[in-house]
Amino acid sequence: MAALTLREYRAEAEGRLPAPVWDFLEGGSGTESMLSAGRAALDRIRLRPRCLVDVSVCDPGVTLLGSRLAAPLGIAPMAYHQLAHPEGEVATARAAGAAGALLTVSIFASRTLEDIAAAASGPLWLQLYWLRRRETLVELVRRAEDAGYQALVLTVDAPRVAYRPRDARNGFAVPGGIRAVNVDAAVMSASHGGAAGESAIARHSKEQFDASITWRDLAWLRERTSLPLVLKGVLAPEDAELAVEYGVDALVVSNHGGRQLDFAIPAADALPEIVDAVGGRCRLILDGSIRYGADIAKALCLGADAVFVGRPALWGLAHSGSAGVADVLRVLLDEFEEVMALMGAPRVGDFGNSGIVHH
Repeated sequence: MAALTLREYRAEAEGRLPAPVWDFLEGGSGTESMLSAGRAALDRIRLRPRCLVDVSVCDPGVTLLGSRLAAPLGIAPMAYHQLAHPEGEVATARAAGAAGALLTVSIFASRTLEDIAAAASGPLWLQLYWLRRRETLVELVRRAEDAGYQALVLTVDAPRVAYRPRDARNGFAVPGGIRAVNVDAAVMSASHGGAAGESAIARHSKEQFDASITWRDLAWLRERTSLPLVLKGVLAPEDAELAVEYGVDALVVSNHGGRQLDFAIPAADALPEIVDAVGGRCRLILDGSIRYGADIAKALCLGADAVFVGRPALWGLAHSGSAGVADVLRVLLDEFEEVMALMGAPRVGDFGNSGIVHH
């Protein structure tokens, strides 16, 4: 029987996955304060419904960077889906397409870009970290274009991977049977070398991520693709303004699932200032602690165009593969459509700042 809530999927996934893998997927950086801070920020927001509105038909559909979605919902980039299920990102892509949701594929996906695209019936975006070997980025961009991916997502809050105590305690390394198959094995070798008291993921990032890039480097990437460019990990309004100046098409307001800067501002708290800074000049996606359909409504009221959901997709994947991911997305979409009706907001455009109260 399918679980009925995301909380149930989480419990099932924890029981199915090895403890070090679970810690890698669920853990945060430093004190892990951000694992609860993001949820607390959303919980402080209360919804204010309108009544006597015709909600006999509710339409949650949106268009995001040229792609029609069944709802303002996408799956955030996460590495190594095969940690949760043997089919990995292929199963996730199949489920996202069936739900009419966007899938953002990680540079460190454990299935090839081409295999993922072959399984997808919905839009795909490719996420990138800026590696020292730029020829690797160029090759990935070319392959993504050839396979029909529709945007590039550059993660900008991770010049290196932050200290994550669970991974260090476990000496976590990517298991030998799972690889980031879209990147040269020589580039990824450090991520497989476990050592007591050290995270191989963190060691790999220090070795391979280019921490010297600045806003000027975006021009280099722009010259090599015609795909829309999305920046993920923006929390400061000053950076949002710069992103618009540099021609970025969308921003993902995100604190990296609590896995990068400890004690950072939660994404939901950062969003209003960023909305003001961009003034409608680019699209905005809220990423972080989305667990209920009501969270989608809250994000829209704050000014986001869509949300990304992360860990719950992997919970569903660990639970029952593609069917589990599809069920997780269905739970969120069903809850959101109910909120639309009960809020008196039959269209996504009906959500606005008057629909929320900060409690």
